[in-house]
Amino acid sequence: MILDPTVFLSLQRIDMMNSNPTLRSAGMFSNSRNVKFSTSILNCLISNSSDALDKSGYTSLIDISVLDLEKEFFNCIVPEKENKVLTLRNSGVGRTKADLINNLGTIAKSGIKDFMEALRSGADISMIAQFGVGFYSAYLVDERVKESAAGGTFTITTGIVNPFVVLEYLEEKKIKDIVKKHSEFISYPIQLAVTEEVEKEVEDDEVEAKADEENKTKIEEFGEDEEKNKTKPLWTRNLSDITQEEYGASYKFPSNDWEDHLAVKHFSVDGQLEFKAILYVPKRAPFDVFEQMKKRNNVKLYVRHVFSMHDCTDIIPEYLNFVKSIVDSEDLPLNISRETLQQNKILKDKDNCAKFYEAFGKNLKLGIHEDAQNRSKLAEFLPFYFTKSSEKQTSLKDYITRLPEIQKSIYYLTGESLSSKGFEVLLLVDPIDEYAVTQLKEFGGKKLVCVSKERLELEETEEEEKEREEEAKQFDDLCKAIKESSGDKVEKVVISNRITGSPCVLVTGQLGWSSNMEHILKAQALRDSSMSSYMAFKKTLEPNPHSGIIKKAKRKVSEDMADKSFWDLTYALFKTALVTSGLPL
Repeated sequence: MILDPTVFLSLQRIDMMNSNPTLRSAGMFSNSRNVKFSTSILNCLISNSSDALDKSGYTSLIDISVLDLEKEFFNCIVPEKENKVLTLRNSGVGRTKADLINNLGTIAKSGIKDFMEALRSGADISMIAQFGVGFYSAYLVDERVKESAAGGTFTITTGIVNPFVVLEYLEEKKIKDIVKKHSEFISYPIQLAVTEEVEKEVEDDEVEAKADEENKTKIEEFGEDEEKNKTKPLWTRNLSDITQEEYGASYKFPSNDWEDHLAVKHFSVDGQLEFKAILYVPKRAPFDVFEQMKKRNNVKLYVRHVFSMHDCTDIIPEYLNFVKSIVDSEDLPLNISRETLQQNKILKDKDNCAKFYEAFGKNLKLGIHEDAQNRSKLAEFLPFYFTKSSEKQTSLKDYITRLPEIQKSIYYLTGESLSSKGFEVLLLVDPIDEYAVTQLKEFGGKKLVCVSKERLELEETEEEEKEREEEAKQFDDLCKAIKESSGDKVEKVVISNRITGSPCVLVTGQLGWSSNMEHILKAQALRDSSMSSYMAFKKTLEPNPHSGIIKKAKRKVSEDMADKSFWDLTYALFKTALVTSGLPL
């Protein structure tokens, strides 16, 4: 047996209730591969010890006589640097020789499954506890098993190992860090045997023999078991017992934020899949919130109180990457429902709601574009500026409650005729706004209509409709003349029903890009130029029949359409329409 430079790993289980002999295994623990792998091995063994204690607890539920009430449930880690031995002990149920023969190394065979079936009492099915994984993990650190004896002792050696890397796992600091990161919330105490040196001052009884020394100090060593997982998981407690200060302290753990959180959501899900979770919304958006290549590490995933991973991209959708969360599941496959958003108390707090919209409104709008399944739910919380509330953002859910009965659609961008009718219009001021509303299509049974596109149909009475049609006929000659003078610069010219002050406006086709979208896409460095050729349609020019300039142009057409002043006027109208419509000259 080679003791140097490898480290000897002793696995001991003090059986509290099993009368049959319990296997006590020991092995050479070395790390010839990498540090991360050895960390996983130690985590697995600690979890395995906790499972053994779980089994003790479940067994005692049906037969209290098998439990020695004078003994405590514990896990203990004892590093011995001088002997190069790392010992893990626990007071849980061990395994008999028959258990090992039946379960270890058998594909699709779980000893705990048989154990749970034997209980026949409907005990908690959350105990998975596959002992074989933890048992074998001690031997995975080396390349092969050199000796295996029936007496319960296993010897493992490797050819070339790094003693400095291996001995690191005998350092108290290294063990403390591993326990704190991965096993801080284990249900049972994890004790670490530490040795401390202290200086003790003593009186010198032999004053005559050593007159030059009035007193002296000596070094004393003493051992102590430190409990390393005193912190109990917050998510397992009753919600009514948890204070906001405790939530705040817990928020700093996954977020590393110096500020307090804006809102918190604590909930649990029971059923075929069981998990508990705490979701935190920070006060401000990170500066790199939309940087997709960066690992967020915002989700701390625990499996039965044991830390599993922190890079869980499948648990929370990408557009909610600002949410900090702690999730503890009884099984691995889980996904937090987006529906929890609509139950968040932050939406009932107007001040916090405004702060939330300001910081994370863009993320919700991105969710409209990416998450088709939950699009209608997210739409309720979309924040926008409106023509009647341009000072603060309002959700679509609140906006739709104050619409007049005559309004059958939701209009976005701005239009003067809409203001005159008393219709409130969404103001899309963020570049991402139009992406969101074009994906949304409708909300609350009302279609979303862009007022900068052609064929705008406003709610009007039969009398208003008849009057508009007669008015349009009076300007037919003017429309034909403007189209002739403009040539192929515009697709067509029709009388407008959307403006009341401007002389004319240019609008885009129903299936084409709006002027705002053209600006956004032209600014993209990696834009598809071929798409611009068919999405940026020719525009429709709409003169305002109530404008004095348009009425003057109508008179010139009837008098002499060939007059140069008429052509100059139509050219000026076209250029003005480009500017007022937000299009390049």
